[in-house]
Parts: sequence; C-alpha cells; structure tokens
Amino acid sequence: ALIGFAGRRVIEQTLREKLPDDFQTAEYLQDHGFVDAIVPRPKLRSTLATLLELHRKSKVVAA
Repeated sequence: ALIGFAGRRVIEQTLREKLPDDFQTAEYLQDHGFVDAIVPRPKLRSTLATLLELHRKSKVVAA
C-alpha cells in the first residue's frame, strides 16, 4: 500500500533528490517507525478488537 499526502514526483522535485524505490510504502514506513503494524484485511477485525480491549478501562476492585 502507498501512504502519503504528496506524490513521489512532487516530493522528488521539492527535495531535488531521488527517493528510494519503496518510499511511501507501508513496509518502508513501518521500517522507519511511522507505522506500528501492517495488518492483512482478514485479520483486521480481530486486531482492532484486541487493540480496543487493551485500551478499555479496567474495573477497579475495592480492597
């Protein structure tokens, strides 16, 4: 998947340098710390459910 606001050519013209072939791909962004995970579509629902469960407020048990 390609991820980015500006196109490759616009960025190359602005920076005046050649970009890596994999620039703006999900894998490139993950390798450089901009994306935490690349989730295949069949696993998207279960991954999202897991993430939401991790961030859910837990019940506090009175001592």
